Amino acid sequence: MEHSIIDNQPYGRFHRKLFFLSSGGPFLDGYILSVIGVAITGATRELELTSFLEGVVGAAALVGVLVGGFVFGWVTDRVGRQVMYTIDLIALVLASALSLFVTEAWQLIVLRFVAGIAVGADYPIATSLLAEWLPANRRGRTMGALVAAWFVGASASYAVGYLVAVVGGDGLWRWVLASATVPGVIILLARIGTPESPRWLLRHNRPDAAREAIRTAFGRCPTEQELAHLAEHEPPKKSRLSEVFRGGYLGRTLFVGGFWMCQVAPAFAIWTFYPVILGAYGFEEGNTALLWSMVVSLVTLAGCFPCIFWVESIGRRPVIIWTFVGVTVSMAALGLFPGMVATLAILMFVVNALALGGGNILQWIYPTELFPTDIRASAVGVASAISRIGAAAGTYLLPVGLDTIGLGPTMLVGAGIAAVGTAMCLAWAPETKGKALHESATVVQRSAAPATTR
Repeated sequence: MEHSIIDNQPYGRFHRKLFFLSSGGPFLDGYILSVIGVAITGATRELELTSFLEGVVGAAALVGVLVGGFVFGWVTDRVGRQVMYTIDLIALVLASALSLFVTEAWQLIVLRFVAGIAVGADYPIATSLLAEWLPANRRGRTMGALVAAWFVGASASYAVGYLVAVVGGDGLWRWVLASATVPGVIILLARIGTPESPRWLLRHNRPDAAREAIRTAFGRCPTEQELAHLAEHEPPKKSRLSEVFRGGYLGRTLFVGGFWMCQVAPAFAIWTFYPVILGAYGFEEGNTALLWSMVVSLVTLAGCFPCIFWVESIGRRPVIIWTFVGVTVSMAALGLFPGMVATLAILMFVVNALALGGGNILQWIYPTELFPTDIRASAVGVASAISRIGAAAGTYLLPVGLDTIGLGPTMLVGAGIAAVGTAMCLAWAPETKGKALHESATVVQRSAAPATTR
């Protein structure tokens, strides 16, 4: 197969820096979406939240992610990746800082929603920019590693929450929420000056700017032949958001959004309320549950690492199928035996965490590989929006479910959702290992399998 200057470029200093900067988004995502699980106990007590409002607070950021991904994916395809790369973090930093001044439940809900919009916007921005710069032989591994940053952020939020709880107790929950401001400012400043995607520039008929972007990144100007070869696969084209819902791309959109939703619907519900759930399985609530939440998040992070390499060796399809199986089995065990001793419960949570960590890396690989440059950010945004419908519903319904149907049935609902994801991937998951970006994004012909590539 014939690859472009970008696909053939050795993985080097520029790629490592861009990965670090792009991983700041999922780090903050994991931090912000998990930190509410740390702060919710203090916020519930001080703001007198009902179980309904508790669910709304937990789901507000996820609804924001839905809106941010859907709207700003399209905006990113229109105005460019570089511009949006820093703007979204400004909103995130402001929303986090203002958490210090919350006195009413509605204020907390609004700020969580705004922070979610910023996080949702960063999904299509950072993933598209990174994928469009990566060499073909490192794309899957590097894109998958972004998920590891999510779990680093989640673990960091539990660590901060644990330390704050030890020092000041639940009364410092506002400071826990506002702590996201610090990494947000650092990442924002570091992103300034990142070069634009040459693929996007060529799609918008700006070859001179594309040549300069490549020179800035790789330290040399591309030859006319190299630029022409890249331009051959990235012809000038401006597309509408509706194209992700047309032809062969409709099936890919449904597949990516569907498996993503089946992964995050039970996962975010559990991550948001880990301390509460672990308490229900016999762990002491408070600092001990927070500590175990951090441990389980670190185990989830550990699950990412072997799969980061397996997607390049055995392929994307086997990894996503078998990790879904692991999530289904572990949640079914937790649901069928809710009275199990705490030791067995934590073992099932470990299995669940390892499988979730491994499977989640495909959330950052498939969406960027299955769509062309002119609609890539839009497709990532739409897929993340679809997924967050399930995530928001799961996060809102989990505390309600615990109060109404109980722990066991609630876990079984999560197992059922994961089983649907398993069936979906068995039927439709494609194999894109080793393909150039324009090859994996090309729809050759329509078929019954929504995501099939050839």
